Amino acid sequence: MSEANSTMKQVTPDTAVQNSANGKYDAVIIGSGISGAITAKELTAKGFNVLMLEAAPAKDMTYKGFRSYLNTYYANASKDNNSPYPENPNARMPRSTDVSKLKPGVADAKGYMVQNGPLALDSTYTRVTGGTTMHWEAKILRMLPDDFSIKSNYGVGLDWPISYEDLMPYYQMAEREIGVSANVEEQGFYGIKYEPGYVYPMHGLPPSYLDKLVAQGIDGAEFELADEIHTVKVRPFPQGRNGIPNERYNDGQGFKPVGALSTYQVEQGGRCQGNNNCVPICPVQAKYDARKTLVVAAKTGRLDFLPQAVASKVVVNNLDNSIKHIEFKHYSSPNSTEHTVHQVQGKKFILATNAIENARLMLASNLPSSSGLMGKNLMDHTYLLAWGLLPQAAGTMRGTKCTSGIADFRYGASRKTQAPFGVDIHNDGWGWATGSPFSDIETLVDEENKFGRELRQSVVDRISNQLLFAFMVEQPAQESNCVTVDNEYLDALGNQRPIINYQLSDYSKAGIAYSRHTSKVFFQRLGVQDYSKYSPLDYGYFNHDGEDYYFRGGNHFSGTHIMGTSALNSVVDENQKSWDHNNLYLVGSGSMPSIGTSNTTLTLAALCYKTSEYIIEELSSYSVGVVMDSDYKMAKGAENE
Repeated sequence: MSEANSTMKQVTPDTAVQNSANGKYDAVIIGSGISGAITAKELTAKGFNVLMLEAAPAKDMTYKGFRSYLNTYYANASKDNNSPYPENPNARMPRSTDVSKLKPGVADAKGYMVQNGPLALDSTYTRVTGGTTMHWEAKILRMLPDDFSIKSNYGVGLDWPISYEDLMPYYQMAEREIGVSANVEEQGFYGIKYEPGYVYPMHGLPPSYLDKLVAQGIDGAEFELADEIHTVKVRPFPQGRNGIPNERYNDGQGFKPVGALSTYQVEQGGRCQGNNNCVPICPVQAKYDARKTLVVAAKTGRLDFLPQAVASKVVVNNLDNSIKHIEFKHYSSPNSTEHTVHQVQGKKFILATNAIENARLMLASNLPSSSGLMGKNLMDHTYLLAWGLLPQAAGTMRGTKCTSGIADFRYGASRKTQAPFGVDIHNDGWGWATGSPFSDIETLVDEENKFGRELRQSVVDRISNQLLFAFMVEQPAQESNCVTVDNEYLDALGNQRPIINYQLSDYSKAGIAYSRHTSKVFFQRLGVQDYSKYSPLDYGYFNHDGEDYYFRGGNHFSGTHIMGTSALNSVVDENQKSWDHNNLYLVGSGSMPSIGTSNTTLTLAALCYKTSEYIIEELSSYSVGVVMDSDYKMAKGAENE
């Protein structure tokens, strides 16, 4: 048994109910992903007692459990994002393989998420202990300052009630918790700034050979867009995985990376070894996941952890509209739908599942928010893929999924008319686009009739030259993109499933079209033979200005309980506190009014540090108030005597 498992205090439903009835819990947190883990760590560190409900089992808190995920991944013919994690009908998770079977524009309910169109969204999240950080890419950029005010600056989407400057100290906290590997001098572009003397916890990871090859061909390329010149430069990405600790970090005290959960597997949780299957699972646990944060909270002894507990209803006190309790269904085994129903109470309630599940739970509880915006403004990054063969071997399939990219189209006046985008250089070749290397073998055997030694050499030659650009395009908030629920669609426990209504805006389609233009220029400069194909039979297909495209989701669900300046224009305030329920917080990327062109994890983690600080202040003042009230009553009693 690992040290993590021995310190994680798991409780039974009866114990949790009894403790909550006795007023033990200062906070009840739903979900054990990075949002819930950070909040639990911060609260328990300040002496507050926390109950955490997790829909999944907790077996991966042991090294044996983690190895079982690896074995499942290796044995699974599909290598999609959730392939390491066994099917659990009581806490189903979306899989891209469910969506890949759909026809364009056809609603479907085969997967966990009900696709109601007009376009299918193939993004996923992981319902296991540790949440989606168990499969994430760990490319972890800050948002641009401009991203916080796109409505004011460019007339599209929604503004934040806070600025980049407001989040700067919390970005630092998040980068420390995750243990980000990056170099400040490579990241300070297009308004991103840092406090004087700041360095990342670990030095940046080196670019791949493929990155260097691409940079040689396209660095310095100029594009005129909205009367501005965009000059291309390949830059390394910050990474949420262990590199070399920076001795200058924390005023020269350095940084000590958090290792793996096992105490006896010394190679686990060490430095990144460049495994190309880090998505969906890092075999050596060099990549950050939320279990590492959970362990720290557990060691305080103030975190009660209840797995296999699916939150089913948020119940309101009719007297003051505060949250009275949360109802949950506890199942005894993933192999059975047999379950019991319980209720837990606390001073504060924190929904920390993800943008889809937070909204689904609130809507299933008939709590659409006074603004009516619960579940609306669903966002995700829209990806256009472009792929081809380089004229020389490029070391494809070596290194983590994505070590470098292009940020020069994330910014500029063109944001008034078309979506900005970042560009990822993929080290895993055509895997995302075509299913390589399996598709390559099929092509070489079925279409070119190769076998034996010739087949082996052809596979090497073909894969080593592959190049994939993934263009991550912003999708701004629009109310028609939303999550809804309906009793027609229930899961195995009788809970309402999320229904996804999704369409690309013309703004995003224009950004995708320009992305395709840049890909052709890049390919020309690199001498790449373009193999990109966008079939009308693909589930993500659309036509824009007479050209065919398809899109892929980025697994960055956001915006379903946006923050704002009042209960009229948002669901939560800048501290992610519900406008309608004074003891309820909805945390994570669902609170984000815009997502810009950076992966959302770092920003949602920063928001959770800000929110935790606020909750701690509230709980502290509450405790002081209780003590003062008690002292006053004692004093009055003494006077009466």
